[in-house]
Amino acid sequence: MSVLGTPRVAAVVARAMQGLASASAGLATRRRGPVFPEFPGNTEDITVPASVAPAPAVVYRPPGEEPRPPVHVNFHGGGFVMRGTWLDDPLCRYLAAEAGVVVVNVDYVVAPQYPFPAPVRQAFEVVRWVAEHGADHGWDGGRLTVGGQSAGGALAAAVARQVLDDGGPPIALQVLHYPPLDLATPVRDKRAAIAKPMLRPWMGEVFDGAYVPDPRERADRLVSPAGRADTADLTGIAPALVITAELDRLHAEGARYAERLRKAGALVEHHDVPRADHGYDVTDVGKARETYALIARHLAPRGDR
Repeated sequence: MSVLGTPRVAAVVARAMQGLASASAGLATRRRGPVFPEFPGNTEDITVPASVAPAPAVVYRPPGEEPRPPVHVNFHGGGFVMRGTWLDDPLCRYLAAEAGVVVVNVDYVVAPQYPFPAPVRQAFEVVRWVAEHGADHGWDGGRLTVGGQSAGGALAAAVARQVLDDGGPPIALQVLHYPPLDLATPVRDKRAAIAKPMLRPWMGEVFDGAYVPDPRERADRLVSPAGRADTADLTGIAPALVITAELDRLHAEGARYAERLRKAGALVEHHDVPRADHGYDVTDVGKARETYALIARHLAPRGDR
């Protein structure tokens, strides 16, 4: 581990990354142009109460006349450090329109301001609130799915695990899109399939050091379900769609967790995106559309599939 992975330095660098990301968000969106403009989105802002901190969220409404459609809770990516529901706006607009579900896109707390276990606890409380308050907000909390990309996928996996271990609302599907699921293994020890992968070792050290400052906690079941230390029986955990990217530094741990879920009878599908690296859907609209269509098919009410 380099000096970047030490908690104090990681926290400083993470805060700097947050500032840069906030300043450049609008510029990046303008340069890229609108993604999926055919799905303009029908949104409203809400705030979900939670013991850690209130969680702002953007609710995406599907077209159509169904009075209480299913609901999907989405957690965006960003290395457990970046905030911003705008990161997954194209995905959420696509899923609302194509799957016919309400999407609650959560702006959860991030490190270093809120290190582990605050984000996973807040994520679980948000999902529980969404399940319990559907009648008040126009969705069916009894038809509930969760998901996320990158760090958001890890949070979705942690929510499903808390439901299994501690009890909670039934989850029909967990969607884990190129998630980091083994923080117990140093990032530098994870093989990269290409010379210059998107996720560099220094980035992983900053993210891991800011999110879980104590290395001993990185083997926790809510942090590293694909790590060696977690050998619990996962029978009964929510069914899962696991999506990995072939060239991603995190590919092996995603595939390993998919196999663990398969052995528990919980794997619906493991889809590996060919010739794709971590975060591919941000830059490759064609591949993004294909993967988002796959997710939408799994989320759509059974009669619409």
